[in-house]
Amino acid sequence: MLATKEQLELQKRFPVLFDIDSNLDRLIKRIELLSYVNPLNIEKEKQRFFSSKYSVEPEFKYPKVKFNPYKLQRLFFAQRLEHIKDDTLRNMYREVINYYSNMIQCIETIGEGRHFYYNSLSVYGTPTEKDVQNAHFILHYEDEPLGSDMDKTHTPLEARAYFEAFGKQYDFPLNIRFSTHIAADAMVSNSSRTLIIKKNTKFSKNQLLTLAHHEIGIHLVTTYNGLQQPLKIFSNGMPENVETQEGLAVFSEYMGGALTLKRLKELAYRVLASDSLIKGYSFADTFDLIYGKHKLNRKEAFAITLRAHRGGGFTKDHLYLSGLRKIYKRYKQEKPMDVLLTGKVALSDEPNIKYLHHLGLVQSITHKSLSFDQKLNTNSTLDFILRNLR
Repeated sequence: MLATKEQLELQKRFPVLFDIDSNLDRLIKRIELLSYVNPLNIEKEKQRFFSSKYSVEPEFKYPKVKFNPYKLQRLFFAQRLEHIKDDTLRNMYREVINYYSNMIQCIETIGEGRHFYYNSLSVYGTPTEKDVQNAHFILHYEDEPLGSDMDKTHTPLEARAYFEAFGKQYDFPLNIRFSTHIAADAMVSNSSRTLIIKKNTKFSKNQLLTLAHHEIGIHLVTTYNGLQQPLKIFSNGMPENVETQEGLAVFSEYMGGALTLKRLKELAYRVLASDSLIKGYSFADTFDLIYGKHKLNRKEAFAITLRAHRGGGFTKDHLYLSGLRKIYKRYKQEKPMDVLLTGKVALSDEPNIKYLHHLGLVQSITHKSLSFDQKLNTNSTLDFILRNLR
């Protein structure tokens, strides 16, 4: 992290840039999409859906939006980018503004069916034909026998104790809270720097290790590395950072010895669920695809379907598998990972990061993902699959 004197010198050299970066920081902190897109009544609608024999469409309710979307978008586009003389920096921030403008439109249309879905496409895209082929390639493997470490016996309180012990390996604070209104069993809120644990679920030993590497070892590592950069956009998130960040997080599971074929299949099912949206599938249709055709148990099938259909059609989930494929390829090419831990950045940001480093606007990282030190995966099937994803 820069000393105050060095930070002030940078601000004198790039006054307009830092003004715009600071303005955007205040605006972006108001629009964390995941805090709005997770339904408030998941359990109630799950029981209603199951009671209907999987035929009634869930009617999800969502948190009230706490800002005026029109006014916020206007503030984003009011930034005087033409005053940034450096072409690379100006173009970088233009892309940032467009990205977050699209995210505001996503939030504004949550719960509005296809309207939300089309806005989601502008932020996260949709699975390619290769993504779908990769998903089917993974799913054709026979399930592996499950050991006792896959039994869900640990309570949320025990999960918190596990994460607190794991977090002591890292030199940053670990804030934890519980929630019943999240689709995942645990997630990181970037804006509040908090690990959120689902209150009404139980965890397996393997799942705790998986979540620890994924959420703490990557998502919090990049959150705190980003906060130590001179420019706040590194902690808020560059455009299209999700694929890279989720790819790193799942790769961390692999390196830490937590990734299983079952987990890889879960990512494959997410791709198929995301792909079903572009085909116009209803919630019940997607559930039938995962539960009826592919025979996943109904609890997990509902969770995957929920993740894809929340908001009206949320395509983010297809990026985990494509991100893992790209990060694994980089690993096999023996390219360094540290640059991708600079903050919430994408693989495509690497040239800009190097350029900003040359200008003194990017600092070397403080926190590293400990799982990257040594490969602990011993499952040869996973190695074969990852080598052969296209």
